[in-house]
Amino acid sequence: MTAPLVEIEGLSKVFGRAPGVRAVHDVSFAIGRGEVVGLVGESGSGKTTLGRCVLRLLDPSAGRIRYDGTDIAALPQRALKTWRRRMQPVFQDPFASLSPRMTVAEILTEGLAIQRIGTRRQRRDRAAAMLAAVDLPEDALSRYPHQFSGGQRQRIGIARALALEPEFLVADEPVSALDVSIQAQVVNLLRDLQRRMGLTMLFISHDLAVVEFICDRVVVLYLGRVMEIAPSNRLYAAPRHPYTRALLSAVPDPDPDAKRARERLEGDIPSPSDPPSGCVFRTRCRFAQPRCAEAEPPLEEVAPGHLKACWRDDIGPA
Repeated sequence: MTAPLVEIEGLSKVFGRAPGVRAVHDVSFAIGRGEVVGLVGESGSGKTTLGRCVLRLLDPSAGRIRYDGTDIAALPQRALKTWRRRMQPVFQDPFASLSPRMTVAEILTEGLAIQRIGTRRQRRDRAAAMLAAVDLPEDALSRYPHQFSGGQRQRIGIARALALEPEFLVADEPVSALDVSIQAQVVNLLRDLQRRMGLTMLFISHDLAVVEFICDRVVVLYLGRVMEIAPSNRLYAAPRHPYTRALLSAVPDPDPDAKRARERLEGDIPSPSDPPSGCVFRTRCRFAQPRCAEAEPPLEEVAPGHLKACWRDDIGPA
């Protein structure tokens, strides 16, 4: 990993009064400059909450978020304006994330105006340049979101995120609301833009095939806890946590003749308001043992750059 741009240490988010709903619990990992880190897990695992905390769209309940060495988790909202320019979100739903009452030009220049960047003419030129970067014509500036397809709207959302020339993007399920035929185009666009602009990215997704394609490293989240962290190629070749192994076994194999053992995850993810004792995954884990109910396993390095939170050492790829 390169020198970290974002360092997350002991991050937790609790909703409601004590004891509350612990959506994210004691999460720690770093994102190197120019690196794409995938955040994966089932629905309800805390991925979106974690991403919003990192952007300070939600205030964390505990922990640190060091951005380029500064703990932005400790900053009041009024002090975050200068940091907003450096980190931007790409939202999941391109239909809900763009105002239907604003033209594309107004959408793309709004952030520039708030940050008081450039003249009106310069902001419009910047908007046109961003449209070109996402392969949309300049005449789109005068049109409204409802005049575009879902894939085109997501391109506009990406252009809006890039208009401020950020270093860091949090892409939260950026293709899950799109048709399968369009998803690959948008993912390829994100990868090309990331490489061309040297962006650092947290890529949140439940689609492990997409994550394998675009991400350098992967963080596996379950019920708000980190289960495993590893370089993408190593995680997909040799997962060390039973939850990761089960997730990967469900990924479709492009080889129709391939015969691979499938592992089904029985039951639903528990409620974060009443998580199991010890290892929170134990109620669905076929490798669980008595010790798993007694204490939560620490996240420990099992190989260079490969960490897992599991009491058992004998769990490898299926």
